[in-house]
Amino acid sequence: MISTNNLKYTYPGSHNLIFPDIHCKAKDILLVLGTSGVGKTTLLHLLGGLLTTQQGSVNIEGTEINKLTSSQLDTFRGRNVGIIFQQNHFVEALNVIENVILAQSLAGRITDKKAARLLLDRLNIGHKAYSSIRDLSQGEKQRVAIARALINHPKLILADEPTSALDDKNCSEVLTLLQEQASAAGSALIIVTHDNRLKDIISNRVILTS
Repeated sequence: MISTNNLKYTYPGSHNLIFPDIHCKAKDILLVLGTSGVGKTTLLHLLGGLLTTQQGSVNIEGTEINKLTSSQLDTFRGRNVGIIFQQNHFVEALNVIENVILAQSLAGRITDKKAARLLLDRLNIGHKAYSSIRDLSQGEKQRVAIARALINHPKLILADEPTSALDDKNCSEVLTLLQEQASAAGSALIIVTHDNRLKDIISNRVILTS
């Protein structure tokens, strides 16, 4: 489903970040662990095509994304990759359901409020569908971010530090939601984190070192 080969990345004036090869099949869950500064978010951005590979390759569902043009990559990512960022990026002028279907619009798909509402209902936040993003709790925003990442039924879900700022109860709840929704959509799920609590839950993991 997704595989990488010989990925390396260097920021100006910094040392090389060298990443182990990754292989993750549909419905697999992979945990990428490491302390701050070892390149966890850089790896996630390379996997999602948000950063251009300097060396090596990223292959998603048979497509080597580093060989796509910028416009091809934007279209491919919108249709095949769902990203849950550490800091949620919402359009505050739009309500909850409008933020979710915006992902469909940006991917060139027909917007479907019914599908978005069903997804929000499955995440127990359907009652907030027409609320302002500003009025949501942090946990509710996380659910909206998950809905937005899943609305296009992506082949790959990338989650950047989805639990590190949460207490144990909310950490468990968010992880369960991610696992359930990834399984239902048949997606590969890669979680990038330094949250060691997840090591006891997810056995399939890669540890990055400096």
